[in-house]
Amino acid sequence: MSTHGRSTVAAAPAAMIAYATQATAPFAGPADPGAPLTWGQRALWIAIRRHGASHAMFSLRRVVAAPRRTVLDVPTALRAVGALVSRHSSLRTRVQEVGGQLRQVVADSGEQPVLVIPLAEPRGDGGAALAQQVATELAANPFEHDREWPQRFALLVANEQVQQIVVVLSHTTVDFRAAELVLRDLRLLLVRGEAPAAPPAQSADIARLEDGERLRRRCERAVRYWLDSHHRLPADTLPAVGPVQSPRFQRCVLTSQAADAAARAVARRERVSSSTVLLAAVAGVISAWSGQDTCGIYTMVNNRSADEYREAISKLNQLGLLVIDLADRPSFNAALPRVWHAAVEAYRHAYYDPERMAAAHEAAGLPYARGVNKHCYFNDIRLAPEAEASGEDLDEAALRAAVARSGFAVAEGLDTFTWLMRVEVIDAPGGMGLAVTGDTAHLPPDVAERFLRDVERLLVDAALGALPWPWTRPAAAA
Repeated sequence: MSTHGRSTVAAAPAAMIAYATQATAPFAGPADPGAPLTWGQRALWIAIRRHGASHAMFSLRRVVAAPRRTVLDVPTALRAVGALVSRHSSLRTRVQEVGGQLRQVVADSGEQPVLVIPLAEPRGDGGAALAQQVATELAANPFEHDREWPQRFALLVANEQVQQIVVVLSHTTVDFRAAELVLRDLRLLLVRGEAPAAPPAQSADIARLEDGERLRRRCERAVRYWLDSHHRLPADTLPAVGPVQSPRFQRCVLTSQAADAAARAVARRERVSSSTVLLAAVAGVISAWSGQDTCGIYTMVNNRSADEYREAISKLNQLGLLVIDLADRPSFNAALPRVWHAAVEAYRHAYYDPERMAAAHEAAGLPYARGVNKHCYFNDIRLAPEAEASGEDLDEAALRAAVARSGFAVAEGLDTFTWLMRVEVIDAPGGMGLAVTGDTAHLPPDVAERFLRDVERLLVDAALGALPWPWTRPAAAA
């Protein structure tokens, strides 16, 4: 292990960067012949070409606190980082053009840069807040995938002891599950000096599996499902309400204890997941606002049901497409099973070669991965979505009062975006966050707030009793 010079990695917070040094963590692992990109990587590469490599979605930022029971110095932390990269060939992989095609090129040895940032003194939070700032800075510059390892590390050090380890991972190499598995192994290496189990499948292994006949047939089934689904979708969803604002896309967040309690109550009563309840609520509001019987919703699918995929260090997640038909005007409770079945169908057909999918859509005269998608992208990214809320019984007065305490905020804006609207369910103190990022011609902040409050109100009404159709009012009447 070595430390030398001042950092040339993306700048840490200004007060600390002048004192940062760059260390290296040598690694060595089994040789691998490499492979083409996985289907998940190809999907992300399409997104990079659409939005540019600087788009925030292309890095995953994580912070690992130093183990409490051991004293962790810099050399020990560097050895753990080197062992981690040695263990996982995905972390030793660059994406390079070979023979006119992008390929995963795996190195059998090398050095991982690690930024070492001294803290002036130990802090009450162990440097956790500063570590989050460092993670943001390390993720600010796009990865150069042809020459850079797909992860960046920083150590925050006070009194010669490591307090926090910052890890920024390229989303081209890992998805959210793989990122958690990498951090699990890092913690084991920090505490025990080894990760006892044999390493799981790596990204190049997954790409070789995808080249087989079985998965090619699965891809073709997915292509047929998507083409059939697109023919069932309405041409438009939300109506335009005004001119485009600047920036064109605006993210808005409703923080709601009421929506959280209501969604969990319906899920318990109807024996479905709270994600299914939220998905149905969003579909219901979109249907009411659009005046359409059928709602198309995209969602992210982890594609980890097969044994060999469960702990793979790879980017496996891809988009799934749900088609929710509400033409028969069901009650909210009656619609939940069909929403669940629509989600299952989406999950079954969310593993495919995106280049094959694009070619099939082009041949059918259908849009794919270009322009702004006119339908909704729904993503539940809560860390523990099915954690039980306190108490089994709902008090109507208390729940209605909680609605009045919900807070709305306008967050960041974007000049370019893939979706006309994206709905995210996020963790928030004392409740959940419902966030919508929308095209301001259709969802300027005041309309976005009304949309989110309609979702919240629908959930509360559904929790308090049977909710016949229409579940919520059309946009014009709201």
